[in-house]
Amino acid sequence: MSEKRIRVLVAKPGLDGHDRGAKVIAQALRDGGMEVVYTGLRQTPEQIVSAALQEDVDVVGMSILSGAHGTLFPEVVNLLREKGAGDVLVVGGGIIPDDDIPALKEAGVAEIFGPGTPLEKVVKYIKENVK
Repeated sequence: MSEKRIRVLVAKPGLDGHDRGAKVIAQALRDGGMEVVYTGLRQTPEQIVSAALQEDVDVVGMSILSGAHGTLFPEVVNLLREKGAGDVLVVGGGIIPDDDIPALKEAGVAEIFGPGTPLEKVVKYIKENVK
């Protein structure tokens, strides 16, 4: 019997209009054997969580460059918990200052991947941390 493929939702929360990095990550995850759903640009936390539930994903990966990560990432984590999906692994990436990472992790974001993170590292992290 084949192993269940990891399902990942790649999302762009907020007003950020740049998605090249998110598309590169989505392709790397797909090439790493995962099923990937990409939400497109300018998603609200509610839209991201709704898509995550509808698609029955194991992981929500968010990419942000706008500086709103301190609000949007924790909101997605909280909404997932409220909807009974607190076991979904939440990771983030983009332009996020190192000083902000501890608060994001405390809020429930499992890991942050900054610019230049090797794609293999992201794939490996997800494979090792999906429950």
